[in-house]
Amino acid sequence: MTRQHRWRASACTGGIAIQSHPQRLDRSSPSGMRGIAEMLALGVVYLAACWLGLTQATIAGAASPVWPATGVALAGLLLLGVSRWPAIFVGACVAILWFGSGGPSASTLAMGVGNTLEAVLGVLLLRRLGFSPSLARTQDVLALTATSATCSLASALVGALSLVLTGGVAWGGFLLTAWVWWLGNAMGALVVAPVLLLLSRPRPEPRRREALVLAGLTLVAALWSFSGGRGGSPLAYAQVFLLFPLGVWAALRFGSQGAALSTLFIAAASIWGTVTGHGAFISREDGRTVDLLELQLFLAVIAFTGLLLAASRAERKSARAQMELLATAVRSVQEGVLICELRPGEELQLVYANESFRAMVGCSHQELAGRSPRELCGTGVEPEVHQRLEEALRERDFFRGEVVLAHKDGSRVYSEVQLSPVRNADGQVLYFVATYRDMTTQKQLQAKLVSAERIAAVGTLAAGVGHEINNPLAYLMLNLEGVAQSLARGPEGLAEARASLESAREGAERIRVIVRDLKVFSRQQGEERAMLDVNEVVVPALRMAAHAVRPRARLVEDFGQPPKVLGSEARLGQVMLNLLVNALQAIPEGDPEHHEVRVRTGRDDSGRALVEVSDTGCGMPAPVLARIFDPFFTTKPCGEGTGLGLAICQQIVQAHGGELRVSSEEGKGSRFTVLLPSAESRPAKTPLPAAPTPAPVLPPRRRILIIDDEPRLAQSMRMLIEPSHDVFVTTRGAEALAWVNEGQRFDLVLCDLQMPGTTGMDVYSHLRAHVPELAERLVFISGGAYTQATRDFVRSVRNRILEKPVRPDELLATIDEALATTSPAA
Repeated sequence: MTRQHRWRASACTGGIAIQSHPQRLDRSSPSGMRGIAEMLALGVVYLAACWLGLTQATIAGAASPVWPATGVALAGLLLLGVSRWPAIFVGACVAILWFGSGGPSASTLAMGVGNTLEAVLGVLLLRRLGFSPSLARTQDVLALTATSATCSLASALVGALSLVLTGGVAWGGFLLTAWVWWLGNAMGALVVAPVLLLLSRPRPEPRRREALVLAGLTLVAALWSFSGGRGGSPLAYAQVFLLFPLGVWAALRFGSQGAALSTLFIAAASIWGTVTGHGAFISREDGRTVDLLELQLFLAVIAFTGLLLAASRAERKSARAQMELLATAVRSVQEGVLICELRPGEELQLVYANESFRAMVGCSHQELAGRSPRELCGTGVEPEVHQRLEEALRERDFFRGEVVLAHKDGSRVYSEVQLSPVRNADGQVLYFVATYRDMTTQKQLQAKLVSAERIAAVGTLAAGVGHEINNPLAYLMLNLEGVAQSLARGPEGLAEARASLESAREGAERIRVIVRDLKVFSRQQGEERAMLDVNEVVVPALRMAAHAVRPRARLVEDFGQPPKVLGSEARLGQVMLNLLVNALQAIPEGDPEHHEVRVRTGRDDSGRALVEVSDTGCGMPAPVLARIFDPFFTTKPCGEGTGLGLAICQQIVQAHGGELRVSSEEGKGSRFTVLLPSAESRPAKTPLPAAPTPAPVLPPRRRILIIDDEPRLAQSMRMLIEPSHDVFVTTRGAEALAWVNEGQRFDLVLCDLQMPGTTGMDVYSHLRAHVPELAERLVFISGGAYTQATRDFVRSVRNRILEKPVRPDELLATIDEALATTSPAA
């Protein structure tokens, strides 16, 4: 090699340092012993890389296909920090002066500046591109390739121009010099830098035997391809291709580190073989000319392909790990997760359900796969919620609400669902993901709290209720005693006895009404909704609270004509009772003439039913008013309030689609307003023309069976019915079933629902199995204290249920109605 050639080759030095984390770009200043030691070490390694590159500079007369000093500079500045750039500048200048045997000083400085500029531009570009030295992403490989190709131009252009200006190269050779310089530096960055970056972060390799096998095969293939034989032959080209699958093996099995080492090994072998005159890149004519471009293209393809495959493997592994983590999280999450695919035809089909959801509905994955999620919905979903859900599905929108799922055993599971659409890159919805939170236990606890608060409200009025019962009970007993005395006087006392009985009946009716009101407010089953007159809901609450209000204030009733509403009598009655209790507790005792509790009903401007409860009590300040609907918030002393009353009232009203408003002024009183949506009125039936009154026909006598464990009540019903029918009485359900089994026939059965031993439910089941026509003519009589089993039974049967105490006219009318379409039993 000539001195000029050695000088030109040694000038091809430079490098770029990059950081995966920008904050480490200038991790330390060059001052201090550590900084000096690091720069000294980097300079020494840089000089060694220059010497190694010069050993290959005989290719094409002066150029090395891979200039390793560029890769050293790139990795060194990345690992040690960009502040170590003086080591690159000094190293480049020393290499030019030492290996170039004293070139012009101006050219030396210019080349040093070019190599340093190349490094700094590379750092800025890679930092801008978000490069990571781990090379675990395809974008990192692309960023390194682009930076190697782009920033090497700075060193190549500055170096070639300095040679031209100092007379080292003629102007005609400028482009060729810059081209060769640029390719060598770019290949040095692409081949050497990844090895140094990845080896600086050693990781234990568990597949050492496989690595040794791969290294051995690569060595054998490289020696076979680049040793012996005549260069440039077709066989030599075919042998080179054997190195590609080995590089792919290294990339796919050992990641970026394996790909980088394999590329370096293949590059060293190919350059050594080419330098010694062997391999596919030596001309066949003279055996000495090197096709530098082909060799560099071969190395570039090997390096880029290996790094790209390794990065793709790492990304795939990372994505698989994330998917496994996500799948594990979804499987183990406590909430039910459902994934549904939107199939052609706008139909949803279930494709995944986690363990929690499968447990909620009691079905296996095989039983759920392919089904429509609509099939999993149970009864009891509010129409408004169902409408919003269907609208969200149509509009491909988000939904959140409470729905009911159907368990495999037939039970209902209350849940809160959150539905989210999943869109592709084009914005098209392909899937819906739904998460279900089981609220069954919460609903049960909520029902218990509602019941407890309802009973607490009734308990607050217990003394007044007792007083209201005692008054009619007292004159009931007095009138019955008067009847006895009147009858003792003989026929002349009959008229007086009849008047006393009439008074006694009025007292009993008043007691029946009070008991009915109590049953309404203490009833456990209260979710069944029916068409209600708001005034008829308010009146029982007023009767319950009247006695407690009177010592505190005047009770003013201002009833209008509110529209009918669809609701639960027990739940809305609880709201009215709680509001009345809240009003009376806001008024101190002892001054009823100066205070009032006013209850007003009517219709608001929008047509909704309105109930307004106002008082002239102490009122509430603004801070209290802002929190009165918060659960467990109360201003009462400890032990006198739970803080649930108004919160439950608001919840009940909202569940009916209504609104509960409040206004208050401290020292002047409060006003609570309940607004309920009007139910759609049913079309009135056109009355038929009156038919001629037929002649009275006496009904035939029928056989009626009475089953009640209270003997006096059973005998009282017998005395009422016996003038018109044949009555058979028993206090035991087992005895009644024995009569049926013996062949006795009855036209109607009046049966107590809850009895010791054989209950009314047992009687019904037996009759349905053996005498089904009689089971349809069974009328239950109940005291109303239902167990859970009884409540479930009542909801499942269509038979008439009379509540005790039963009015005589109601009992007789029910019997006539039940017997109207039956023939007398034989």
